Amino acid sequence: MTFSAAEIWFIIIALGIGTFLIRFSFLGIIGNRRMPDWVLRHLRYTPVALIPGLVAPLVLWPEATGGTPDPARLSAAAATVLIGWATRNVIAAVLGGAATLALAMWLL
Repeated sequence: MTFSAAEIWFIIIALGIGTFLIRFSFLGIIGNRRMPDWVLRHLRYTPVALIPGLVAPLVLWPEATGGTPDPARLSAAAATVLIGWATRNVIAAVLGGAATLALAMWLL
């Protein structure tokens, strides 16, 4: 299936408008009004829900290994979780996970 240049530009513009409207519906309409406590409570968990969803496929099915899990990435993920849990510091967890990945790749 091939698309003409006009169809591709229409798709890009439509997706851009859709993305803008989705964001505006939350940020623009609510504006400076105070949100209910239950909304604020749920919004605190957004990063906790999104980041694992983005990272898990890269750990479990990495493209670099043809989609098969490898010990280096699994150990780096485990180290990141443990360091983050122990220190409650995102930067320390990320740096510890990166160091573990580099060391594991070098050793294995």
